[in-house]
Order: sequence, then C-alpha cells, then structure tokens
Amino acid sequence: MSRLLDVENLTLQFDTDEGRITAVDNVSFTLEAGEVMGLVGESGSGKSVTAKALMKLNASNAHYLDDTNITLHLEDGPVDIMSLKSSRDLKVIRGGAISMIFQEPMASFAPAITIGDQMVEQLQIHTDMNAKRAKEVSIEMLDRVGISDASTRFRQYAFELSGGMRQRAMIAMALSTKPKLLIADEPTTALDVTIQAQVIDLMKDLVSEFGMGIVFITHDLGVIAQTADKVAVMYLGRLVEQGAVRDVIRNPSHPYTKGLIAALPSLDDLDQPLSPIPGDIPSPLERPPGCVFNTRCSANMGAICSRDIPQFSTVSDTHQVACHLFKQGDAT
Repeated sequence: MSRLLDVENLTLQFDTDEGRITAVDNVSFTLEAGEVMGLVGESGSGKSVTAKALMKLNASNAHYLDDTNITLHLEDGPVDIMSLKSSRDLKVIRGGAISMIFQEPMASFAPAITIGDQMVEQLQIHTDMNAKRAKEVSIEMLDRVGISDASTRFRQYAFELSGGMRQRAMIAMALSTKPKLLIADEPTTALDVTIQAQVIDLMKDLVSEFGMGIVFITHDLGVIAQTADKVAVMYLGRLVEQGAVRDVIRNPSHPYTKGLIAALPSLDDLDQPLSPIPGDIPSPLERPPGCVFNTRCSANMGAICSRDIPQFSTVSDTHQVACHLFKQGDAT
C-alpha cells in the first residue's frame, strides 16, 4: 500500500465567549491507500472536529497552530491541505479527493432541491460527466446502498425520505465521486442492522475496488472490529491509544480503552450489569493538566498523572499507548 494521508501535530483551538479552548491537541496519524482507520471515543472527545479539519470545514473561529501539517498524497503529487485558502483551491479536497458522510443527513441536504439534482451537480463539479451520465451513476449508487425504487427517490426531496433513507442517500452521494479518502462520521447510526451490514459491505467493496482510504468515526466498537484495519482511541482532544484493530481490542492497554470495552454488553451473559466509565468527560474549558483522563482513571498514579502529559510508548510493533503505566517498549 502507498501512503495516502499524513496528519502531524494537529492542534485546533476555537475562540468562544469564555475564551480560547483547545478541541484537538497534538494529534498525529497516518493512513495508507486502501486502509480503514476507526476513530473512537465518547461524545465530546474531538472526533468530528478532527475529521472536519481534514477538509478545513471547521467554523471561522477555528485556529490551527503553526506546526499543524496535513498532507494528502494524490497521483499528481502531495497536497498541503493547511495551505489551501480559496474556495477554488479547496474544491480539490471538498467533495473531490475527499468526501464526507455527515452525522446529521437532514442538515446536509438542501431542502428545496431534489436529492438527484444535488447528486448530479456534485458529479458535474468534480468529474467530467455530462448530466445524463451523472444521473445514471447517481441512481446506480442509490440502488447500491439499498434504496428501493432508486429512480423515484432520485426525484424526491430530503423531507420526503425517512431518516434511515436520508442517511443512505448521503452515503450514496459521498461515494458517487469515488473519492480517494472517505470520512464517515457515524454513517450507520440511523440504519437498521440489515442495511448497516449492506453499507459496511459496500464500503469494503469500494476500498478494494478503488484503493480508497476511510476514516470511520463511531461509538460502536463492534462495527470497528469488523470494518477497520486499525483504530485510534481519542479522549478530550488527544489520542491515547492506537494500533492494529485486533491488537487494541484484544489487548487494550490504556485505562480509557479498557473502560470503553468493559462498558459493552456481554452476549454471553445478557443479565450482567453494564460497567460504565465513572464520571463525565470534562469541558474543553476545564482541561485537566497532565494526562487528560486522570480525573476519571481508576489506575491514577497521583502526581505524575496530574502533572505530566504521557507520550506514546510501544506495546508491540503495531500497537502504541500514551499512558504513564507504560515505559518505552515495556508494559508494567
């Protein structure tokens, strides 16, 4: 596989009425062509903000620190995303080389334009298709994501579709341009189990067919286990663990990752009580010093956890964890 995406030292802050807050703090990861990376964590951990940064879609009050670098590697050469300023320059990544499936489909479709017209318009902007061919591709993609009578749905408006059908239409729209990188923000949340499996299979097919990379954001570790090649665990804007999905799920090494997995219901004992992580994720305005998880961590070691930010240590060749419980190359 060849390198598709490099994210280095991504730090993103927002100006608010209460002051400047840090939403993403020194996040780095890579993605290969044809690879699926799961990005998991609780609501408020910074997953969606991180994903939007890849397309520079965050609000105008967002500030990126100077050492933030995001590079997309295309056939024509690398694209320095942070250097893109004008709408014309950003068109290369927004809907072209990068597509995004947003979390809320009703807010993402124009209510006064049919689903089909929106799909055709984006294909004509980002490809050399004529209107007839763009319509054919759009209907075909609507059918591939499990929308029955796709030619009829093509002519309808977003408010005429159910929530699950709108979600599938958005997935079809994002995939129709065959992007090099697909950002999927909770893409299966509104779907029933059958359609969810169908959409996941479609994504896998497109990864295999076109060598597309996917950043898959979800709360569902079960979906990540069957979909992703690797996983990054995020908490309060920082990555705390990352690695091959089997390594991280079978051998979770950060207390937060262990807590997420322990909170899942057991299929072997449905009467077993759930084990939630105690407390709530802090506000970005009240980021704790040291390890950001120290206020909720059952393995808190005191001063070092509340004072020093842990750096990544190697658990194995394909597994890293940022925790003071670990020394470089040595689990304690």
